[in-house]
Amino acid sequence: MAKEVVLTREGFEKLKAEIEEMSTVRRREVAERIKEAREFGDISENSEYDDAKNEQAMLEAKIAQLEERLRDATVIDADEVSTDSVALGSMITLETPAGKATYQLVGSAESDPDENRLSNESPIGRAIIGHKKGETVDVVTPGGPIKVKIVSIKAA
Repeated sequence: MAKEVVLTREGFEKLKAEIEEMSTVRRREVAERIKEAREFGDISENSEYDDAKNEQAMLEAKIAQLEERLRDATVIDADEVSTDSVALGSMITLETPAGKATYQLVGSAESDPDENRLSNESPIGRAIIGHKKGETVDVVTPGGPIKVKIVSIKAA
């Protein structure tokens, strides 16, 4: 059974573009490498050919994986994101022991802490889902328990 993949519209479009890039540009590049390696002669003892064929197999596996993720994707409609309580797609400002920070709550496939995109499967994400503005939530993190206050909730 496939795991549900939750994506924002932006993440969905980015995934489609990545698949398109791999299916066209990268496939042509790998095919060209295979063609060049064949020209070196006997392919049974040709490491360039073996490398190119391995790269082709990995590329095809990655494309298949991304296409499956796209098929299984549920896209969050920004117009339907609640601002009453924390939900997938919400822009939330949290007050933590480390200070205030604003995040977008996204599915694990789009999670990127460097871009302030917090996974719904992370300890904080799991703990705050469904809670309202002004609430303080106890979160069990790998570094120990912390208290997180939900300062604001907005639609992304």
